Amino acid sequence: MNAEYRERLKDKKRIVIKIGSSTITHADTGLVNLGKIERLVRKINDLKGEGREVVLVSSGAIAAGRQVLSLGGRPQTLAEKQAFAAIGQAKLIMVYQKLFAEYGMTAAQVLMTRQTMQDEEARSNAHNTFEELLKLGVVPVVNENDTVSTFEIRFGDNDRLSALVSSLIGADLLILLSDVDGLYSDDPNRNPEAKFISRVDAVTPKLMMMAKDSTGSDVGTGGMATKLKAAEIACRSGADMMIAAGEDLSILDRIFAGEEVGTLFEASRVRDFDFAAYMNHSGETEHDRTH
Repeated sequence: MNAEYRERLKDKKRIVIKIGSSTITHADTGLVNLGKIERLVRKINDLKGEGREVVLVSSGAIAAGRQVLSLGGRPQTLAEKQAFAAIGQAKLIMVYQKLFAEYGMTAAQVLMTRQTMQDEEARSNAHNTFEELLKLGVVPVVNENDTVSTFEIRFGDNDRLSALVSSLIGADLLILLSDVDGLYSDDPNRNPEAKFISRVDAVTPKLMMMAKDSTGSDVGTGGMATKLKAAEIACRSGADMMIAAGEDLSILDRIFAGEEVGTLFEASRVRDFDFAAYMNHSGETEHDRTH
């Protein structure tokens, strides 16, 4: 049954790919890995060549800001984080636009806040913008608008943001490329008996309790708890979701070849999906609040 379900991934046409800061930065320095971004752009070009629509949700603004300013340490205060994000987001989108252009594609920057999703009119406008960009063959590159967001109007992490974008545009599949290769029954770094979970047919309270909200990265923002919350949002809005390791971006080829890689969360659409129910900060940790 799992193999049959994975075969269906070949038919997914509207894809959201989320890539975290830890996946597009150098492990030793935390600085942006341009070669990695170029490989990601190339893979997106291949997906579009297969007739798919792709939206990219990319972290990395603060890491890019550190690189521009030649600063090694991670910013600590909210003002520092927002200043780094303002500098780094401009750098990041410039990199994406240049690399996409090399493959004959156009990238568009879309910066969002929770307010965009909470307000019905703003949400409708955002939906229309995405639809028009995809109709034009453009690749929207999405990030949270860290420069102006306060805690009260933040998504908190790009896992949640990517899931909400998936629901907003009616995506078929959300792929979270991460520094972990999927969901385990426990933290495999601490428990050698932890079992890998290949397929999840429902995100239950018991499953949420299994999550360990930790990350070994100096630049990432959330652990497995944020990914399970994203799965809950994406699946209930009608999209399948995949957690997979982003270290080797050929993982995208393997996903769409139907190989059993990563953890696949099956869509379980609910009627009258309620955006507002997923816009509070319940259960967030300090990791969730800092990009």
